[in-house]
Amino acid sequence: MAARYRHLPLGGSLAANFEPRADGTTLVVSAEPLAEYPRRLTDRLLHWAERSPGHTLAARRHLGGDWHRISYAEAVATARSIAQALLDLGLSKDRPVAILSENDLEHLLLGLGAMLAGVPFAPVSPAYSTVSQDYGKLRHILGVLTPGLVFASNASAYGRAITATVGADVPVVLTHGEIEGRATRRFADLAATPVTPAVDAAHAQVGPDTIAKFLFTSGSTKLPKGVINTQRMLCANQQQILQCFPGLGQVRPVLVDWLPWNHTFGGNHNVGITIYNGGTLYIDDGKPTPAGIAETLRNLREIAPTVYFNVPKGFEEIANAMEEDAQLRDTLLSRVSMFFFAGAGLAQPVWDKLDRIAEQTVGERIRMLTGLGMTETGPFAMCANAEEVKSGHIGLPAPGMELKLVPSGDKTEVRYRGPNVTPGFWRAPEQTAESFDAEGFYGSGDAIKPIDPANPGRGFVFDGRTAEDFKLSTGTFVSVGPLRAKVIAAGDPCVQEVVVAGLNRDELGILIFPRLDACRAFAQLPESAPTLEVLAAAPVREFFQHLVDGLWATGTGSATRVARALVLADPPSIDLGEVTDKGSINQRAVLTHRAALVEHLYAGGDGVILPRR
Repeated sequence: MAARYRHLPLGGSLAANFEPRADGTTLVVSAEPLAEYPRRLTDRLLHWAERSPGHTLAARRHLGGDWHRISYAEAVATARSIAQALLDLGLSKDRPVAILSENDLEHLLLGLGAMLAGVPFAPVSPAYSTVSQDYGKLRHILGVLTPGLVFASNASAYGRAITATVGADVPVVLTHGEIEGRATRRFADLAATPVTPAVDAAHAQVGPDTIAKFLFTSGSTKLPKGVINTQRMLCANQQQILQCFPGLGQVRPVLVDWLPWNHTFGGNHNVGITIYNGGTLYIDDGKPTPAGIAETLRNLREIAPTVYFNVPKGFEEIANAMEEDAQLRDTLLSRVSMFFFAGAGLAQPVWDKLDRIAEQTVGERIRMLTGLGMTETGPFAMCANAEEVKSGHIGLPAPGMELKLVPSGDKTEVRYRGPNVTPGFWRAPEQTAESFDAEGFYGSGDAIKPIDPANPGRGFVFDGRTAEDFKLSTGTFVSVGPLRAKVIAAGDPCVQEVVVAGLNRDELGILIFPRLDACRAFAQLPESAPTLEVLAAAPVREFFQHLVDGLWATGTGSATRVARALVLADPPSIDLGEVTDKGSINQRAVLTHRAALVEHLYAGGDGVILPRR
């Protein structure tokens, strides 16, 4: 019997036209044209403020208590005052706004004010100020931007980084606190600036090619690059999303969302969906981590979203919690019409668990959808919104998108062209030129392959990153992405991340970053137990031994058969570039900085796990 799904208006299964070329490339062009879209995202903000001024635009808990809400009318009024303040400071694309702190209402209002004034803003990863010890990436980003104003939520968390990296001539605005020895301004003062006709005059000059913001790449392979995000990119992308999911325009969306605004998924995709469709965004201060998931669960017990976005780890934590938490099940599943994930592959067992819980709770499944994109595509580029979507599916190009499929070794790279694609990187002409081919397609470095080679119109699946793959000494290619996903799924819940080794060697090895909280639970040890004691506990050692045995037994050849493993005690370093602020592992950086451990892995030293054959 076919599974029953909650009703979700879809734009029809996407279709595309395929054009094989003599040079071995293939053009894949969306068969659906992109409808008209506004010139500026702020046009939608102003539209909703006029149509329903009292409707809540965004809310966040005040000091962890009740929700503090701002309406569309309040947001516009405050943003206009902020725009005036930015114009008074003489800000421009050459002296933009840099935002160092996390998602909050002030951050949102400052970004909206900047867009009304035609001044770009750049949300910077908070980790570069609060986790990094040398502030190397923050210093690099500020050097690229040359900001005319730096904002942070509070002095206690960001004061040290500001003192170390922000010149004394750059105005600093804080919501709370003071930085010793430095004059700062209050956010409340910006928000109370008297508005003059200059604001409307400035907004009238904002057009599709105006830079709305700079979003910096994670720097997983090099230093972060400033991706130019124009108003055209933001608006075209929102129209693409709406045509794939027309229900967003039929029921004003309600989002409960933690995804950071310095990344395109949270800052462009989700904030954009809210503004474009007149919705409400509840800012979730939780995270899909052992320490942060409790706040997310608290919010989802109270606020029922109409659509819900997360990364795979977030869905995993929520699925596990729902098994024992009736209130969470009842609230989250009460009216949500769609789950959507991005950032990594969602393990099929997690997907299946969500389906089972939904069927038991509300008698129907919630459709889980996904796609593929990147910061440089705004991010929405490909969408899997067909009736049948499984783990790994990424679908077909969104309306108005063109893909070029380019052979790369034994894989196929996808390249993008469309109105949602960035014009380039800020103040980096060489990197911009290197990233686009002669026909103007942006090279993503992502590999894809058809679900069904005999029927490519069914769509594509993700096939890893072309730059991560390597050859064994036998000349056999190793596809790192699928293997990594397999190990993480098989190692649940004790494996957090995996790095695949074996370049120019006879066999595969893996370095495992463990989830220490899950390992402690296995070993029945207290939270205070040191890492080495946890990893040496017999139940934990047996867990990883069983994992390696299974990986060896299920491998189908040298490119998929894991022959050795080493569990790492030290977490990946953000300063060394081993991990990005969003938790993505840089395979190359780990292998480079831990070359001695790789040698230890292949020498068969202490702690190396070999399969029991």
